Amino acid sequence: MLSLQEISDRMEIADLMVRYSHAVDTHEWETLDEIFTPDAHIDYTAMGGPAGDVESTKKFLAAVMPNFSAFQHMISNSSIRVEGDQATARTMCHNPMLVTSADGSTQLMLCGLWYLDTFVRVDGDWRIQQRVEEKSYMFVAPDAVPKS
Repeated sequence: MLSLQEISDRMEIADLMVRYSHAVDTHEWETLDEIFTPDAHIDYTAMGGPAGDVESTKKFLAAVMPNFSAFQHMISNSSIRVEGDQATARTMCHNPMLVTSADGSTQLMLCGLWYLDTFVRVDGDWRIQQRVEEKSYMFVAPDAVPKS
């Protein structure tokens, strides 16, 4: 049976992961400072991105996300394990992204991955200390929206 503290911890961690998705999808890069620890390590290499700290991650996202005309980070099926002030989780992410080329053609890119996260409680709040992406699939469908 879960204690009230563990239930609360799991809900706070789940909310933190949703806040990450919303921050990326709304381009609110400074919000990532409230989600990650200052010394966090973020590894996007499995899906073709870089690995680095929070500042380099914010710069990468700010540079790459404008290339997509539509996107949604949808997370589910989190397996969260809490041990005191530390926790781990494996969370499924489905991320459809629409790429529009200069000629007006579009491609739908479907990304399926898992976030492998390590969390720590900092001053009473949960933060992501490490995020590593694990690739499941990436599929690019040409001409998702036909040209007129």
